[in-house]
Amino acid sequence: MRYEDVTVGQELPELAIPLTRTMIVATALAGRDYQDVHHDPDLAVQRGSKDVFMNILTSNGLVERFVTGWAGPAARVKGIKIRLGAPNYPGDTMTMTGSVSAKDDDARRVEVAVRGVNAIGPHVTGTVTIELSEGAA
Repeated sequence: MRYEDVTVGQELPELAIPLTRTMIVATALAGRDYQDVHHDPDLAVQRGSKDVFMNILTSNGLVERFVTGWAGPAARVKGIKIRLGAPNYPGDTMTMTGSVSAKDDDARRVEVAVRGVNAIGPHVTGTVTIELSEGAA
């Protein structure tokens, strides 16, 4: 993505992410998050959840993937600020949407407002700031 081609208000293509049990468990364990609520359904229920649920590191990674997938490999992530809401449970789908909320011409930075929603409601909301180098394609 070239900085010059980005406009404030520009919408990113929607991304639907199937939430499988394997994905939720594997990504938590890959990130060394051994909290039982992310991999043990019985213990998750005992602790008040309806099932295992996605951890914040995975949500953060999916937000980054969404924005960099749109911006391309030359984009450099400069900041991610997210807030979690409804849990991501197995068997659901999280749909990511976003739009360009600001541009900084001096730093060639773009801020993207993001939102990931599942059947319960918003799972993640926030902003991602990226830097696009001159002539990035």
